[in-house]
Amino acid sequence: MSRRANGRNCKRADRQLRQRLLTTVMSDLVQDLYLKEIRNYKAPPLKASDPEGHVQKFSAPKPPQSPEDGDIAQDLKDYENQQVELEGQAATGDGGAPEENWFEDEPDDEGAPAAH
Repeated sequence: MSRRANGRNCKRADRQLRQRLLTTVMSDLVQDLYLKEIRNYKAPPLKASDPEGHVQKFSAPKPPQSPEDGDIAQDLKDYENQQVELEGQAATGDGGAPEENWFEDEPDDEGAPAAH
């Protein structure tokens, strides 16, 4: 029995060795081909007209229009002459309508049945 077991082990070891060698040779072969192609690659030369289709020409935006000085002076005078309104004081000429209290609780209708 030991001869059979020894023979099987030898065959298995042979198979594993061949498989390791094959994968090592194949990976080296692929790596060598890849490195060879990278070394032989020549980048195409760039032309002066290459970026024209991909990049827009820069044009400065128009400067903003300056406000007119005469209007500013008039606006400032109007602002200074404006009547100041304070909260809580009634405006002149207004009858002083009472403000509604929006937070008042409405009376509950306890006697009426709920209509759900």
